Amino acid sequence: MADSNSRVLPQSDCNDDAKVDSVQPDYAEIIVIRHGETEWNATKKFQGQLDVELNEVGRQQAAAVGDRLSRETKVSVVYSSDLKRALATAEIIAHSCGRIEVIKDPDLRERHMGDLQGVVFHDAAKVSPKAYQAFSSRRTDQEIPGGGESLDQFYQRCTSSLQRIGTKHKGERVVVVTHGGVIEALYKRGSPSGRPGGVLNASFNIFHLFDGDSWTIKTWGDVSHLNQTGFLKSGFGGDRNSG
Repeated sequence: MADSNSRVLPQSDCNDDAKVDSVQPDYAEIIVIRHGETEWNATKKFQGQLDVELNEVGRQQAAAVGDRLSRETKVSVVYSSDLKRALATAEIIAHSCGRIEVIKDPDLRERHMGDLQGVVFHDAAKVSPKAYQAFSSRRTDQEIPGGGESLDQFYQRCTSSLQRIGTKHKGERVVVVTHGGVIEALYKRGSPSGRPGGVLNASFNIFHLFDGDSWTIKTWGDVSHLNQTGFLKSGFGGDRNSG
């Protein structure tokens, strides 16, 4: 599924906190952020494409992201999944950054998890065994019963969306607010042999998309802005568990 024309910068480059005022014309800098926490994240339920709202912690996390971006970078536009938990995060960020435009993109939605949506993770094998078996399969073309996407379908949707954004915004810095499973898929495109681990709520993940469809991951999993608000250490939903 992944493209070989991709790389992750050395760790010394990934944690550079210096403010960058400009982006070179041959790439787009895309700051990809996972939405803030929801109650279903906290209770370990599969969300998929069900429209769950942020909880109070999630709203605080979104405000912390917005505060950081307003001080660190000049953002041209914010793209967001149209699901409430992402869109509310995006709108809080956009307000902090000077009321910039938020563009909704359904292709940034979380993976559709079929019959597993709304099920507590630890109960899934018992409640919906066929869907759980499909979810656990190593086959990337395996769809989940109940209308769920295969990993191949999901990967194509997510990576195509970010590529379109990157192509449109060369020489600009943009924000994309999306979901844990989406960000994991983007990581696989940017670092085919890497291991992303869980993607925490409201974490910063910075991609550079160059001419020729080359992707570089500049920063991964940065949650330094959440020191005062807290975050889910488990990162539930920030991987193929879908959140």
